[in-house]
Amino acid sequence: MSHTLNIKTAGIPLNQAEKALIMIHGRGGSAQDILSLSQHLNVKDYALLAPQALNHTWYPFSFIAPVEQNEPWLSSALEMVEETVKVAVNAGIKPENIYFFGFSQGACLTLEFLVRNAQKFGGAAAIIGGVIGEKINRENYKGDFAGTPVFLGTSNPDFHVPVERVYATANILREMNAEVTEKVYANFGHSINEEEIEIANSVIFK
Repeated sequence: MSHTLNIKTAGIPLNQAEKALIMIHGRGGSAQDILSLSQHLNVKDYALLAPQALNHTWYPFSFIAPVEQNEPWLSSALEMVEETVKVAVNAGIKPENIYFFGFSQGACLTLEFLVRNAQKFGGAAAIIGGVIGEKINRENYKGDFAGTPVFLGTSNPDFHVPVERVYATANILREMNAEVTEKVYANFGHSINEEEIEIANSVIFK
């Protein structure tokens, strides 16, 4: 079972934009849902691209399940993110002007894509997510973020994402030369709060 590339768009037309924001929805969510969040972000002059997962789910099990349990969906989902990046690059947008925003399962997918393909991107905000796998497999991670700003926001506890994995992800990103900002909210629940939006705007979409 695999995803087919289905990108919803908003914002500035891609062929007129200098910056692109790729938005990755969570489990049960949709591309339209995550695009609607953009009205709270400082992205007025960005092209917005949001791939849609088949059946609204990028992969079937927890992100900390053994990776093989989430295949072939996970590999297909990572390919969808890669293809979405290629759409922006082929439209003439440089990687350093490509940004990411992911929530929950979408945050996990965003972060896993980034550590496997590290380079100088515009920046990334990942709300309630971490790198994927029962165990962290550093052999999959390559590249250098060259100072790319990354914001990680989460709740502790969170039913789906243990805070330990968020911290471990922050450390990996730092080792790969990302500029990481992390914020943990006590008992906030599985959602995005206003302060996280403010931090994303001040650190990433400035």
